Amino acid sequence: MGAIDPTLLLAAIMVAATPILLAALGELVVERAGVLNLGVEGMMITGAICGFAVAVNSGSPVLGFVAAAAGGAALSLLFALLTQLALANQVASGLALTLFGLGLSSLLGQGYQGIKPPPTPRLDLGPLSDIPFLGRVLFSHDPMVYLALGLVAAVWALLKFTRAGLILRAVGENHDAAHALGYRVVRVRVMAILFGGACAGLGGAYISLIRVPQWTEGMTSGAGWIALALVVFASWKAGRVLLGAWLFGGVSVLQLNLQAAGLAIPVEYLSMSPYLITILVLVIMSADRSRAPGSLGRSFHASQ
Repeated sequence: MGAIDPTLLLAAIMVAATPILLAALGELVVERAGVLNLGVEGMMITGAICGFAVAVNSGSPVLGFVAAAAGGAALSLLFALLTQLALANQVASGLALTLFGLGLSSLLGQGYQGIKPPPTPRLDLGPLSDIPFLGRVLFSHDPMVYLALGLVAAVWALLKFTRAGLILRAVGENHDAAHALGYRVVRVRVMAILFGGACAGLGGAYISLIRVPQWTEGMTSGAGWIALALVVFASWKAGRVLLGAWLFGGVSVLQLNLQAAGLAIPVEYLSMSPYLITILVLVIMSADRSRAPGSLGRSFHASQ
């Protein structure tokens, strides 16, 4: 354990938590609108290849992230059409979306393996970066880390203090009552789904453009499923999503550091630890669904 630098460990945790945090925030908004989208993994991997391809061909990481958000939103639009207009089953549609995204990314990713994307510069925060310990942990990251943190505050404020957030929560809690009050349930849900897809795409692009950075088939490695579990773990609250992302990111980074430190535990056990934690969280939290939105996973039709 003495071989692990705590400063570098904490800085790495913030980086590792960012893609999960982005995807989980998007799914949080979707579920607060009463929609269960299990296609987060598919949207993340689609965003990863869309962002990587555009960044490599344009030389601009910014355009890459824009393309990733667009790719994730486009895939989520397919889910919205299936579940909100065709009234298809949300669970089945989400699983199909994941399988479709994995296959589509594999097709689009041919020819991009072994290529390095343009580097994403770190945000220059001046004297803050020179502060001992805190400078390296908090103020020496790329702009996407701070965008994710800002998004946490924005989602929290939206849901708690704005009329739009009140409408979103009303639709998620009881879509029939919201419809009776004159709110456009389908429109609200479609917008929430598109936002969730864009966030998932950004999370996937963060993996392929910054954290890894390269394109490898299936490189999200279950991050979308962890993001889904994180929303439940956080009891559908934005602030707790941040804490949960740091927890899951910390488990992922710690197991890599323990492997590098030569801990006498089989590598396979360390590698499976993030997913074991995910399963444990789901088992614990599934006992109490009282905090879940009342209309979560239920289809809405105006004629009902």
